[in-house]
Amino acid sequence: MRYLEGAFAPVTEEVTAYDLPVTGRIPAELNGRYLRNGPNALGVEDPATHIWGMGQGMVHGVRLREGRAEWYRNRFVRTSGHAPMINVVRHARRTFALAEGGLPPAELDDLLDTVGPCDLGATPEGFTAGAHSKHDPLTGELHSLAYMMGRAEVQYIVTGPDGRVVRTSLIPLSRSPFLHDFALTEDHVVLWDTPLGFDGFECRWLPGHPTRVGVMPRVGGAVRWSEIDPVHVSHTLNAYDDGDAVVVDLVTAEGPFDPADPGAVRPVLDRWTIGPDGVDQRRVDDRPQDFPRVNEARATRRHRYGYSAATDLYGIPFVPEGAPADGAFTNALVKHDLERGTAEVHAFGRGQSVGEAVFAAAGAEEDDGYLLGYVHDPERGAGDLVILAARDFTGEPVARVHLPARVPLGLHGNWLPDH
Repeated sequence: MRYLEGAFAPVTEEVTAYDLPVTGRIPAELNGRYLRNGPNALGVEDPATHIWGMGQGMVHGVRLREGRAEWYRNRFVRTSGHAPMINVVRHARRTFALAEGGLPPAELDDLLDTVGPCDLGATPEGFTAGAHSKHDPLTGELHSLAYMMGRAEVQYIVTGPDGRVVRTSLIPLSRSPFLHDFALTEDHVVLWDTPLGFDGFECRWLPGHPTRVGVMPRVGGAVRWSEIDPVHVSHTLNAYDDGDAVVVDLVTAEGPFDPADPGAVRPVLDRWTIGPDGVDQRRVDDRPQDFPRVNEARATRRHRYGYSAATDLYGIPFVPEGAPADGAFTNALVKHDLERGTAEVHAFGRGQSVGEAVFAAAGAEEDDGYLLGYVHDPERGAGDLVILAARDFTGEPVARVHLPARVPLGLHGNWLPDH
């Protein structure tokens, strides 16, 4: 029930607004659209068994141009069966809403209206581009690791800059997995086979199933598996090759994991170094957090900085330094300096629910840019698009774009610059 009310409550109306009011000043170099997709659960038959992440998709977007917030729009992703939509990306000059579990993507127009279901990443085996498809900034390719409920296999799909599938690899597994995210380097694909999977069409934790980490060359070939202690993997920050090893920064949690109650686990940021002799697991930050992001220009390559969110999803107190130690939950974004092993925290305070924040580059340096994310303003009962300067992370927001509607908490999105 928690995931149908408060910060998670669905939105029932589509809204369009122009010339949005702004506190502060929008950087003139931010020209593009910030889009975020997520579940908007309406008409749930049994709230007690509702799984967060399910529900018809709704895309929320703000158009920025030359220091102005031209418009805000929220639109249902209109597909048959009200498919849950998880992410939104641009590829081959088109915009796509991406779904989970083998459901096909939907194409959106520039104003976020649904063009219709599409065949992005479609293969003869029936798979399509998955929810966490990843761009390679060096090649322009879109890489997907797709799974389908009821099938004991996943498929790695590479879609070229022109939108056509150029390479696939079918990876057999022992049962139907829940594989929400994966990792990609310049040369390798990294996946995990955990106890969270499908028993029929029910997604649940299977205690007897091992946890394995697999590394496969991007050109295809055998997967090298390493077994580790049971763990739930949430999301990947980034990954890169380091000699004969692969380094992955990711969010994990000790099992068992119940999809209907994500608040029962404590997600933390880890670094896995996967080599020929196994997996070295190191804790980077043990404070509860999720939705890690990187400057996408560094995707697949060595990175120094990462950004994550401490959100209401897990309901675990996150009290930044200097905040009142009264047990009240504080929403925050975290900037990790993975080279120095330090972190900065930008706290939003009581009642201001913040989700994933994405990086919008402003220059060639890795942290020269801005973090964009939707933050609920409890005083207005609506959302703000908050813009933080990455190099002044703990300072006041550069700008707050005041939206006319509430944006429910979760899930994923991207900054789509004009150039």
